[in-house]
Formats: sequence, C-alpha cells, structure tokens
Amino acid sequence: MSHDSISRSISTVHPICLSHGRNAEVWDSEGKRYIDFVGGIGVLNLGHCHPRIVAAIQQQATQLTHYAFNAAPHGPYIEFMQRLADFIPVTYPVSGMLTNSGAEAAENALKIVRGATGRTAVIAFDGGFHGRTLATLNLNGKVAPYKQKVGVLPGPVYHLPYPSADNGVSAEEALKAMQRLFSVEIDVEEVACFILEPVQGEGGFLALDAQFARALRSFCDSHGILLIADEIQSGFGRTGQRFAFSRLGIEPDLILLGKSIGGGLPLGAVVGRKALLDVLPKGGLGGTYSGNPIACSAALATLEEMTDEHLQLWGERQEQAIVGRYEHWKASGLSPYLGRLTGVGAMRGIELVNDRGEPAPEHLSTLLSSAREAGLLLMPSGKSRHIIRLLAPLTTEPAVFEEGLDLLQECLAGL
Repeated sequence: MSHDSISRSISTVHPICLSHGRNAEVWDSEGKRYIDFVGGIGVLNLGHCHPRIVAAIQQQATQLTHYAFNAAPHGPYIEFMQRLADFIPVTYPVSGMLTNSGAEAAENALKIVRGATGRTAVIAFDGGFHGRTLATLNLNGKVAPYKQKVGVLPGPVYHLPYPSADNGVSAEEALKAMQRLFSVEIDVEEVACFILEPVQGEGGFLALDAQFARALRSFCDSHGILLIADEIQSGFGRTGQRFAFSRLGIEPDLILLGKSIGGGLPLGAVVGRKALLDVLPKGGLGGTYSGNPIACSAALATLEEMTDEHLQLWGERQEQAIVGRYEHWKASGLSPYLGRLTGVGAMRGIELVNDRGEPAPEHLSTLLSSAREAGLLLMPSGKSRHIIRLLAPLTTEPAVFEEGLDLLQECLAGL
C-alpha cells in the first residue's frame, strides 16, 4: 500500500491500513480483525489503548499539551523522571534525560561518553540495531538497508561478534576477537564505550552470553571504558524482568530506553550514573519536544502498571505458552522449515530454515503473508530476515494469545 505523498524509502511489512485497536487486537480500515504479535515493534507492551494510559493522556491534554523543558520545567517531566530513577534496578544514584525516541537517546549517550572520557571510539556488535539517525547507523551491525547510499558515517566505530547461545558464538570466541581488535585495529586507550543489546531485537532475539557480559564489565572497569546497555526493545518487562541486563549479573553505566516506555506515545530516555549525566555543560542536553507532558503522563501510567508481580506473571505466562507450543511443533514435525527458538522470557524468535538448515527468508516472507490473511500480524528479524519476532502485548488475554499461536501453527504447517 503506497501513497505518492509518502517517501518510497519508508518500508512497510504489511500492506494494510489500521483503523483501531484494543489490547492485542487491531482492525483495518475494511473492518478485518487481526491478532497483533508486532505491538508497534515492541512499543505496546501494555497493548493498544490501555484504559489507564488513555485516561492519563486525556486528563493531561486538558491541562498542558506542550512546554519545552529547556524553557520552563513542567510537573509530568519531573514526576516521571523521579519514578523512572526508582524503577531502574541498579545500586548507584540514577539521573537522566528524556528524548523523543530511542535513536535520540543513543545519540545523546554518545555525546555523554565523549564528554566523560575525552575519547571518541565506540565498540558495537554484529547484528546490533540502535537507530536510523546518522550516528546510530554506524553503530548498527548490519549494512543493508540502513548504511546503503549514505556515505561516510560518524565514528570511529568497530564491531565484534555478538556471543549468544542463540547464534552459536561463544564467549571465548568473542573475547578472542576483542583481544585481536585491540592488538590490530585500535588502542584500547582511545575507546570511549561499548554499546550492546542484552537481547538483540532486529538481530533476531539473540540473548547475550552472561559470562561474556561479566568479563566485558570487568574489562571496561579496568580500562576506564563505559558500558551502554540498549534496552529500547528488551526493556519494560519484555523478558519478564524490568530490564534484560539484570539477568546478566552486571550494571551498565548508561541505559537507553524507548518503545514501551511511553505506552504508545513517542518518548525515549538515556539514564545512568549521575556523574556521567552531569558532565556536559548546561544546554548540552535537551530538545524542544523531549519529555512532552502528554507523553510523560502516559509514561507515568505505564510505570504504575509495570509492577514486578505483573511483569513476572505476564512474562512467565507468555514464555510458557510459546516454549510449550514450539516444543510440540518440533516433536510433532509440524514443519521441516522450523528452526531454533531464540531469546528469553516473552522476547522470543522462531527461526525458519531451508532443507539444508540455512536461513530461509523466502519462507518467512510467505509466512508473513499467509498469517496476515489468516488474521495474525507478524514481524521479521535476523540478519537474513528469517526469524519471526514475537512481540504481542504482555497484557494479551491468554485466550487471544492461544488463538494467535493456533493461527501461527496452521500457517507453519502450510509452508
């Protein structure tokens, strides 16, 4: 579905036009119902039009629709940042700033680490995704389509293999590659930070090796290098915890937030050690729309729903449903193209492969179409776009979730 007034450089997965939604269900302009396992690409952990969030938006819209925090502070920004700082599960005092998006959070994090360390080099990981702005493009561990035709990108940026049980790269292999990097490519004293996703999103829902994470944390501490955790997609309960870095046994220095932080409204944040967030001169951080009062009010309502009890219950319920179905599909030989199950908690990917066990993006393309026709919306991921990423709202009613898995089962069987 294309329109001449919209850039053809914007790609869409599903050629439909959505009209409205409720929790994990959406309807298109022709009235067809779909079960939504995309969730706005991880934005809607609390579903479409959550009543508490809608009420917060409506109330705030009658009081103050906008004010630039740089010009004059407003209550929703202050209150949300106080609540967010308490929500971040680290032992150090937390400070931060709000942004319009996750990519903007990443951009500001790069400014902060440069100011704090006096260094410029960044180490990122193969398969990572951190945004589509010019600086974040170079952080991404994938060329097509993000880095094509845009020329020289801000840097320097270097990439390492991403160690995960989901892709077969071991902690030892990644550490050996890191040793080579600092022996051959760059002096370790020039490195400002490492940036990583505790669970890669665009990369195929690959969970970082915890042994590597702890070794990296120790290495960073030894060399004055900062560690940035990109929790934009994995955060706010997607893995059954507040944030995915907790399962690794580490504390990052900076944390990037976005997507489900605002309950569907545009919002992001970079938070972390207070000394780091205060290092730039006054005026060095901020933005006209960053921390819009309506978005902050929606984010406050979101945090009120995200108790540890809720997150654990939602995460375990979806994880058990997904893992149980997958194991049944594998045991019953549902499809010869069914590959691995990746990820942790409710952040799960299902790999499709060909007869030789190689990535099969053509099968996933067929599946996306057949599932949509059946009434299920899915999203691709992975280097070869061959992994289904399951991002249903955490609040999805169990019966609706099972219905979605039934539809997925039928479509997999029909490949």
